[in-house]
Amino acid sequence: MTLDQLTNYLTKRLQAPLPGVLAHEPLRARPNGSIIPDFTHKLPPKPGSVLILLYEENGNIKFPLIKRPQYLGAHSGQVSLPGGKAEAGETIIETALREGEEEIGIHASQVKVIGQLSEFFVMPSNFMVTPVIGFLEGSPQFKADPYEVERILQADMQDLLRTDAIREKEILAAGRFQMWAPHFEVEHEIVWGATAMMLNEFRMVIEDINH
Repeated sequence: MTLDQLTNYLTKRLQAPLPGVLAHEPLRARPNGSIIPDFTHKLPPKPGSVLILLYEENGNIKFPLIKRPQYLGAHSGQVSLPGGKAEAGETIIETALREGEEEIGIHASQVKVIGQLSEFFVMPSNFMVTPVIGFLEGSPQFKADPYEVERILQADMQDLLRTDAIREKEILAAGRFQMWAPHFEVEHEIVWGATAMMLNEFRMVIEDINH
């Protein structure tokens, strides 16, 4: 499948009903210890978005992921899609493009937006996140934000589509919660939690291409 074929397909497919929770739930991590995290929030969720940025390299379709640095927060050290909190007055697409520019150095003008996946509630950080899908032509020149990004991973779409793509193992979340985590693996990094759940919807949408 070429990038042109995939983007033409996605342009139409993303206008149809999406799998949503049917894709999210199988990748949800489960507590597996005596300490159970409490994700109740007093305030409504904050809006945000992430960017699934497709590009073609050596005949393979890829997209970038970022590894967060270690910090005192819910997503310390985790692998995620570029993205973050919406600023006042921004649309979901504007947020995804701005965050992509800030975190991985891809200018918004280079990205052609195709559409978006289902909204997703990220419980630990109280965000309502919308994945935005776009693509760029040619090879991207990534530049990691020195404060927000420890490294940029280049995920191959086959990392999601191969038959053994979804694996499971026990992890320690936030340094204290034992969790049984379904996940993908990209460049020897574990991609779990909200990012894996959103990517599983992307995977299911792509698999529909043969139906």
